[in-house]
Formats: sequence, C-alpha cells, structure tokens
Amino acid sequence: MSTSNNKNNKPFLFPHANSTILPDPSKFFSPDLLSTPLPTNSFFQNFSLKNGDQPEYIHPYLIESSNSSISVSYPNHSSNSKVISQIFKPDLTITSSKKDNQKGSKGKHLISSYSDLSVTLDIPCINMSFFLVRGSPYVTLSLTKPTPLSISTIHDIIFFSSNDSSTKFTIRFNNNQAWILYASIKIKLTHSRSEITSEAFSGNIRIALLPHSDSKHEAVLDRCSFCYPVSGDAILREPFCVEYKWEKKGWGDLLMLAHPLHLQLLSESGYNNVTVLNDFKYKSIDGELVGIVGDSWILKTEHISITWYSTNGVKEKHHEKIVSSLFKDVEGLSSSSIKTTSCHAFGKMISRAARLALIAEEVFFYDVIPKVKVKKFLKETIEPWLEGTFKGNGFLHDAKWGGIVDTSAELSLAIYNNHHCTLGYFVYAIAVLVKIDPAWGRKYKSQAYSILEDYMNTSVKSNSNYTRLRNFDLYNLHSWAGGVTEFPDGRHQMGSSEAVNAYYAAALFGLAYGDAQVVSIGSTLAALEICAAKMWWHIEKDGKVYEKDFIKENRIMGTLWSNRRSSELWFAPSEWKEARLGIQVLPLLPISEDLFCDVKYVKELVEWTLPALKREGIGEKMKGFVFALQGIFDKEVALKNIKSLKGFEDGNSMTNLLWWLHSRG
Repeated sequence: MSTSNNKNNKPFLFPHANSTILPDPSKFFSPDLLSTPLPTNSFFQNFSLKNGDQPEYIHPYLIESSNSSISVSYPNHSSNSKVISQIFKPDLTITSSKKDNQKGSKGKHLISSYSDLSVTLDIPCINMSFFLVRGSPYVTLSLTKPTPLSISTIHDIIFFSSNDSSTKFTIRFNNNQAWILYASIKIKLTHSRSEITSEAFSGNIRIALLPHSDSKHEAVLDRCSFCYPVSGDAILREPFCVEYKWEKKGWGDLLMLAHPLHLQLLSESGYNNVTVLNDFKYKSIDGELVGIVGDSWILKTEHISITWYSTNGVKEKHHEKIVSSLFKDVEGLSSSSIKTTSCHAFGKMISRAARLALIAEEVFFYDVIPKVKVKKFLKETIEPWLEGTFKGNGFLHDAKWGGIVDTSAELSLAIYNNHHCTLGYFVYAIAVLVKIDPAWGRKYKSQAYSILEDYMNTSVKSNSNYTRLRNFDLYNLHSWAGGVTEFPDGRHQMGSSEAVNAYYAAALFGLAYGDAQVVSIGSTLAALEICAAKMWWHIEKDGKVYEKDFIKENRIMGTLWSNRRSSELWFAPSEWKEARLGIQVLPLLPISEDLFCDVKYVKELVEWTLPALKREGIGEKMKGFVFALQGIFDKEVALKNIKSLKGFEDGNSMTNLLWWLHSRG
C-alpha cells in the first residue's frame, strides 16, 4: 500500500521538518540505504542509535555490537512477581585478532541490509558480515577476506574437540553450555582457557548453542548446518495470512525457530510445507521456541469481522437510554473546549466524538449526525491538523527517517514514539467523518492517506515517503512503540488495545474510501495484534508462557519489552490494577469484542482488579473499563457501577459505556 494507489490524488507531504532532536541515521546505516525511509521501531533499532552498542533480542540470542565485535548471549531468565527479565552475559564474543583501522570509524558496524526478518551487520575493520536472521538457532558470519578469527568467552572452556575434517567443533563451558561451530571449509582452531583463535580464514562460520546434550539435538544442528538464511521477508498476500520466505544459501534443509504464536498460526494453515520438530526447543521470554524445517511458512489467523457497529446490536428497548446520554455528550462538544496540544490526547478526544456519531447510527438516531454538532465538531478539529493551521502543534514530514513528526515539545510523535496509537485515533476519526461526509473525504483524501501511511505503508520501494509498517513487527506479530530512543531492554509496547485500534481504524478507513487493499491489510494486522495480546498481554491463571510466580500475581501485562515483562506502567505502579486493565482495553470499540471474547479470562481479570478499586484516592477514569468488562459476564451489576461514575477517560464517555453494555449478547 502506498499513496501511489491513491489514483485521484498525488502523494501529499506535510511541510518539511528540520528536527534538531532526531538522531543522524547515517552514523550506522550504509550510504545506499539512506535514500529509503528507515525503520524507527524495528527489532534492531538499538543498533542504529547512540553508540549502537545496546543489545537486541534476535531469537533465541541477545546480540550486542561493540568495539569491533559481536557478542552473543543465550540469556538466562530472572523472574519475580513483578518482572521477568532476560539477562545478557557475553557467552561468546566474536572478532578478529587483527583489525584494519583503515576501514570504518573506530571499528563500528554498518547496517548494510535489513528486512522484516533479518538484519546484516558489517564490521569493515575485521572484514566480517553477520547475518542476523530472526529465529535462526545459528549465528552466521562471513569473513570476506582472509582474517584471523578470535572467539572469547567469560566462561572457562572445559572441552574442545573437532571432527576429522576440521569443519565442526564442539565447545563446552563450565556453565553447562555447549556450543557447536561449523566452518564452510577446513579451519585450524586453537584454544586457551577463555579464547579460541584461528589463522587467517576466509569463508563462512556458523555457531549454535546446543540446547540439550542428547545426540538427537546435535544431529538436527549437523543436518541443517549447510543451509543458511541471509534475509527473510514477510508477505501479506491475502487477508488474515502472512507468508515467511527466506533468502538462503548453501544446500540442504533450512532450520528456523517458531515462538508459540507462530505454532498456533501454523497449525491453522495445516503446517503447509514445513516439518515441526516438537522436541527441538530453545527457551525464550516469549515461551519455548520450537524447531521448524522448511523454506517458507504460511501463518493464518482466524477471520475477524471489521464493522462500524457492535455484532449483536442494541435492542430497541435500550435506545432511549442511550439517546438521552447522546444528547448530553453531543451537547458538550466544542472545538474551543479542547485545550491540549498533545497529538495523543487530542486524538482521543476526536475519536471519542466519532464514537458518538456511530452510536447514534446504531440506535437509528440519525438526527444527531447531520443536524447537530458531531460532524461540525470533527471538521473543526481535524481540518487544522490537515491544513497546517492548528495552533501550538502540527504535522511535519521528516525526510531523514521518513515519517510524520510534530512541532510539539512533548517528545512523543517527534521521536517516532507511539505513532500507531496516536495517529490511529486520527485515522479512526477521519474514517468516521469520511463515512458521514464523503464529499469532505474526497477533499482531504491526500492528507488523510498521508496520515494513514505513516504507520500502514507496506511498500519497500525507495520512492516511498514512509518506512514499511513503522510499528508492526512481522516476526513477533505485534507492534512496538518506543521510536528512535535507545533502551537496554529493546523495544516496548504498553497499550496492546491502542495498537489494535490503529489497525482496526485503518480497516474502517479502507471501508470509508472503498479501498479493499487497506481493508485487507488493516484487518490482518488487527487480527494478529489481537492474537498477540491474548498470547503475551493477557495472563490466564493456567497460562504456560510465563514463570509461575509472575502468573500467580498478574492477570494482565503492564509494559511488554522485547527483553523484559513488567507489571508496571509508564504512568502507574503495578498496584494500580485498574490502570493496567484500562490501558489494555481503551478505546472501547466494536473490535473490543474480539479482543476480550474469552469470558472465562475476562472474569478472572475483573475479579483480580476489583479489590484495587477500594484504594484510597483512586481516580475515576479507568474504572469505566473495569465495569465494561464486568458487563460481559454480569451486566446488571456493571450497569449499576457505571451509573455511579463521576468521570471518564479522555477517549471514553457515558454514551460509549451504555452502548457497550446494552450491546452485549
């Protein structure tokens, strides 16, 4: 999807940004990549920021690049009732005993290529290229010219042996780890207590941790050691389906690792063209990684229905109550009453108004839309952002990384943080306005598509103005939010439901504009985000993914990092359970039915949360979401609780809560 598909309009760009706070991508990306919009929430983002030396989790290893070397860690886990972390320790550090200081700046790496499933790091001063492919049990490096190899460890080497052809070496450490090194041609290795070295060598090296000591696991690694992936693409060809394809070299079978959600979606497709090695496993913070043999994977998720309204509708006997609330909420709409200049807060408020329009349609109260304030309010609030006349903030286009930033000093959109969640609110409101006023939609189509494509562009072409799927991770199958900020624990996402809203809103946008491609991609990403939320954010009592002490005390995630799981939020401690629940529910929409369709889990979650509502000094805003979920299994009590509320979260309203409860089955 790109604006070139928008045949009636030329691609629109907001005014050029001259940002003084964004990092310089030329420091780590090779020159030939700089003409293409660059990723700002990728799985390898730390490699492109500051010194490029914070580790990233590339399943099943943590990888760190620093001082002309690559360090590999098969991480141990630390867990308690509040946090699960993977601990980086440099089990192996790969470099050369002879560095060419004429190449590169102080031995830093260059990102020479990247794709959905891989990144290649070149370290010119040691003549090495590392093919870091997600889910590969091997770390593969190519020595581009004869170079002496050095592999050091923080452990003691207690066993070292080679095969007769000196192309396979088994190395055991005193921490019970065993690693296998495969060389493409004969190599002479010698070792000391903590280092392995070679004479000048040119060729490929593959190194893999042996996850279990039995011969079956070693036989699998041996058999698949000759075929190595150098990159991998994820293809969105049809709705609710993703295909993985790897570019590979060598010969024989390709061995990769699947996380639990991969396995779930692979089973939906009938394991097309792959063999699942159920006993070949690596540990991971995401759950066990299981061996898969096959050149391509087909991942299929269950279809979800993208609709403007609730699935069951609102019974006529409840219409009057909702209409009465609608009058009050619509009467309160005034563009002058919005005092915030924050993109995120502003987006919530216009999305809240758009909800009122759709609820009015659902209860057949059409007079609210054309004759009163909803359409007028949406026009007055959205147009200044599209026309560049909004006072205090505005959208700009940054060509350095390729995306929309804003002029605000809040350092959120401006550093590519949370783009999908923030712009998702704008896309939702625009979709509704286009639906109720198609003429307005035609007038502002180019600007509207520009906002959408900031996080929904699927093109990888250099002439695109936006990076490919800015936030959505096609290996993890959910989004990240952190932007171009370095974090020791990698990427993170707090609100899984806001991410769902971003792709649901995109699908509605496609419906409003009659764009089947946008509907398809938005629906697919929304479905995948929902699957991921259920897998990693929703914590059931009998869950298997996380450690028992964490599961015992938690029913929902606070913040999910690529390398850490936390019960805390950015804005609240773990004890504020209603905040944790609320941030994983808002905004309350028809798509929320799919996100919280498991009644057994919902009941567990609500009952876990309710005691926190007795806390002294608790605010009102997040309570509405607790009661909304309560309405799934106990509507009458939930109605009583909602009517006692004295305030609502910015994107929510009494009308929206009444609509939700009265549209439950």
